[in-house]
Amino acid sequence: QVQLVESGGGLVQAGGSLRLSCATSGSIFSFNDMSWYRQAPRKERELVAIITREGRATVTDSLKGRFTISRDYAKNTVYLQMSSLKPEDTAVYYCRSRISMDIYWGQGTQVTVSS
Repeated sequence: QVQLVESGGGLVQAGGSLRLSCATSGSIFSFNDMSWYRQAPRKERELVAIITREGRATVTDSLKGRFTISRDYAKNTVYLQMSSLKPEDTAVYYCRSRISMDIYWGQGTQVTVSS
């Protein structure tokens, strides 16, 4: 069974940084395309960044320059480095794994940015 466990969320002041981690188990990590999504209160879930099984990374245009996605194949973990955080970045951040047609989600981690 594939499991995704996010960590690293919390409360941070505007301008600060956080690094989210998503540890995976139950699958061959190198076969997975990994991504981060977020969902703010009363808003739809939106894509933040994707990193393919080959390591090609893409960040949503509006977040480029502040957010970076990376993965560690040895640790079966994907990361989201967030800097220059803004109050509008406040959301629950979710990790997603895609293996062929199968999609798996983590439980989410709360990020709150205070002004």
